[in-house]
Amino acid sequence: MDDGPPTGKSLQVDRAAKKELVTTLNGVFKSTNVVVVAHYSGLNVAQMQTLRKQMKQAGAAVKVAKNRLAKIALEGTDAAAVAPLLKGPTLIAYSGDPIAAPKVAADFAKAHEKFVILGGAMGKTALDANGVKALASLPSLDELRAKIVGLIAAPATKIAQLVNAPAGKLARVVKAYADKGNAA
Repeated sequence: MDDGPPTGKSLQVDRAAKKELVTTLNGVFKSTNVVVVAHYSGLNVAQMQTLRKQMKQAGAAVKVAKNRLAKIALEGTDAAAVAPLLKGPTLIAYSGDPIAAPKVAADFAKAHEKFVILGGAMGKTALDANGVKALASLPSLDELRAKIVGLIAAPATKIAQLVNAPAGKLARVVKAYADKGNAA
């Protein structure tokens, strides 16, 4: 393999790849609702694979990119507030569900002390590490939907019980009289 200086053609390919990465990241930052930035220094490959798998299962994703390129991609997006956090070995976790990425990141940080949450952004709102952890403690979108359905269904159940209650009481009274008449 040639260890000499890069040629003009390899520089063009490298520049094109970087431009494509910036474009991809910019699209990610524009389309996601939440971004979490964390240091991952000291995690081994298996731990990173576990993190990626957990994020994917929750509907989130993880991206490791050069900080300089990520800062360029952040320009003009709602998540631009995370740019100052991009120092050192950082990764970016993101999701459309505002709870998914913070929840997985917070759970992973509890289990792995070398994974340190620096902060993030939800829309245009900048979050510090505690803000990300607070967001992670909220119920997920699916849990909230289930609660809403439960609240909507509860009145209908209560109405059915109230409508049936008088008929049930009347039946018990009639049965009591019938039992009383049979006993006499």
